[in-house]
Amino acid sequence: MAVTLSATLAANEDIERRRRAGQRVLNLAFGEAGLPVHPALRGKLVAASDRNGYGPVAGTAELRAAAAGYWTRRGLVTDPDLVVCGPGSKSLLYGLLLAIGGDVVLPMPSWVSYAAQADLIGSSPILVPAPPGGGGVPDPGRVAEAVREARARGRTVRSVLVTLPDNPTGLLAPPRTIGRLVEVARELDLYIISDEIYRDLLHDPDLAYTSPADLAPERTLVTTGLSKSLALGGWRIGVARLPDGADDLRARLLAVASEIWSAPAAPVQEAAAYAFTDPPELAERIARSSRLHGAVARAVRDRFVAIGGSVPAPQGGFYLYPDLGHLGFSGSAEVARTLLDRYGIGVLPGHAFGDDPAASRVRVAVSLLYGETSEQRTAALDSDDPLRLPWIKDSLDHLALGLTELSLSMPDQR
Repeated sequence: MAVTLSATLAANEDIERRRRAGQRVLNLAFGEAGLPVHPALRGKLVAASDRNGYGPVAGTAELRAAAAGYWTRRGLVTDPDLVVCGPGSKSLLYGLLLAIGGDVVLPMPSWVSYAAQADLIGSSPILVPAPPGGGGVPDPGRVAEAVREARARGRTVRSVLVTLPDNPTGLLAPPRTIGRLVEVARELDLYIISDEIYRDLLHDPDLAYTSPADLAPERTLVTTGLSKSLALGGWRIGVARLPDGADDLRARLLAVASEIWSAPAAPVQEAAAYAFTDPPELAERIARSSRLHGAVARAVRDRFVAIGGSVPAPQGGFYLYPDLGHLGFSGSAEVARTLLDRYGIGVLPGHAFGDDPAASRVRVAVSLLYGETSEQRTAALDSDDPLRLPWIKDSLDHLALGLTELSLSMPDQR
């Protein structure tokens, strides 16, 4: 089995090497939240730093209760016994794929680690495109067709995975698409794994949000964490909500957890338990983060649209998925390589997300544009107009100039 370094991590390391060598590179490749840790969270972590025991495999009772309350306040009544905690939702997703077994249906494109994790457990991911103009959820009608065809060939397909809102496209699947997917999952007896790590980062808080668990709690597993909403990627903490009555699945997941990570870090669990209670100061921080992500994402989109790129308007998180096919590239790898080598703009090629390699689509992450220091990032959070901050404006100007030069150069190269 050939396993390579995650495309996002590899791109980030390459960009950092170039920067150390003196090159100016705009890092639009790495999906890190790019914001400081809230002081209240730092205080909770320090206060719990003497907690050095392993603790329960499923996580502490305090964290599981807090996570249950988090989901209940969002309309999904949850018993703490349904919650399992892990060192990041990424680990939990891997554990769930192991516990469920069989093959999994993925949206195309989708986050780079889904297919890689499926490969690691010996599963064969089935990639199904999202409906036109959508992202994060495979087209339900095509899911039904693909699953029936795979089962007819003797494959065991047990789950479908969705991302709400999506990485890489930044889009949120509408309720009608979720409803159709739930119907298909019931008809074909599929688990739905719903990765909702970006749920609290909708750019428009009034945008309609439907989780598959709202419609099919008996077959939906929800994962989330604090790496995106509260910029705690390095703290590695996540939670999963399992379906009611799924005792066997819970036992299998805990068995996997006990052999891979034993238990999440105890001090981090203490801070996470506080965060999942939605205290006002953290709710306000998340709301400001969402506004910042949305403002900068829209500004970056404007720069791609200005050169004729096709870019769906972002709805959540800090991602865009531009299509530069009008410029005549041979595929996403050439787009990403050209932007980095010639114009100092780092993006990820769409084929890393399972997209057609011949398509000229790339994933753009805007979240590292907020500043190089905690002071700059805090200023970006606090600003009523972050686009006017010198360092953000400078980055946007660098992007606009590079894209303009790229656009003007292409006719001469073809």
